[in-house]
This record gives sequence, C-alpha cells and structure tokens, in this order.
Amino acid sequence: MTSPSTLGRRGDAEVSREAIITAARRAFARQPYAAITLKAIAADAGVSAPLVLKYFGSKEQLFARVARFGDEIDRLLDAPLPDLGRHLLHALLDAHEQRRDPLIRVAFALQHGEHATLLRENFRDQVVARLRSRLTGPDAALRAELVLAHLLGLGVLRKVVHTEAISVAERDRIVDLCAPGLQHLLDGTV
Repeated sequence: MTSPSTLGRRGDAEVSREAIITAARRAFARQPYAAITLKAIAADAGVSAPLVLKYFGSKEQLFARVARFGDEIDRLLDAPLPDLGRHLLHALLDAHEQRRDPLIRVAFALQHGEHATLLRENFRDQVVARLRSRLTGPDAALRAELVLAHLLGLGVLRKVVHTEAISVAERDRIVDLCAPGLQHLLDGTV
C-alpha cells in the first residue's frame, strides 16, 4: 500500500514537473535557444536547477518534451467528428483559463534554427496530421489547416494581443458564434 507521504511526494513531483514545463515553454517562446539556461528555467519554476536535471536530463531533452504536443492534442481532439467544432473551442477556452494553450506556442517558433524547425515539424506531424486524418472528403488537408488557423487566431487574440471584445466575451458566446463555422470546415460542408 502507498503511504500518504509517498502520495504527497508524487503530487509534489507532478506539480514541480508542470511548473518546469510551463517555465520552459515561456523561455523557449521568448528567447533564442542558446540564451536559455536551466538555472533560469528553474528559477522561473520555483525549483532548483538539479531538480530540472533530475526530471528532464538536459536542456535538449527538456526542449524535446516542450516541443511535443501529444497528450494536449489527445484532449483537444477527444470528441466524435459531429461534435468536434464545439469541443475544440471548449477545450481551447479551458486551456486559456489554465494559461495553457496547446497550439499557440507554435506561433512563437519564429526564431530560425533546428529548435524552431523541430517545433514546427512536431506541430505539422502531431497536430495538423492528426486532425487531417479525422477528416474525409475533398480538401481535407486544407480544411484541417483552416480549422487550426481559426483556433490559433483565437488564441493569439485572446492571450497575446488581448483584444477587447474577445477577451471579455463569455466563453459560451464565443463557442456559439465560432463552432458552426468550424464544424462546417470539419464536415466539408462549406
């Protein structure tokens, strides 16, 4: 049987890992790869640099973890196709409330070099391709990219630009206005 202290340590470890990942995403989005240190990421996460090394091994391994879209995209796409438009919007708005947009970090991959290239490639392979594989009919690849363009645009306007109307709008109103258009793209009925 697991003791309460072991459960507490596991919970603390998960909180620490998430804090490190959040700090790393912030650092990799704002600075060139070469300028980032594990010490700075640790300070931003409120943990020690050795803890970052313990959990992730190296800056390269931490970046590889941050550049993956796996579980986040599983949650984002976790709905039957006829309900996917509304689900995508609800999931994205939930992520915004938690300060975790699973898509927007690709918008910050503007720096050149292999690290930005890896993030963009992972986005194409792990996000665009997964959504595309769910769609049928003509222009499925184009429709998948247009859906993601809408979601990225919403994320940028809400979380980066902080436009007034979108920032203060009720989430249900955003979903009601945007979901039909997304669903038409997903269904190929546009």
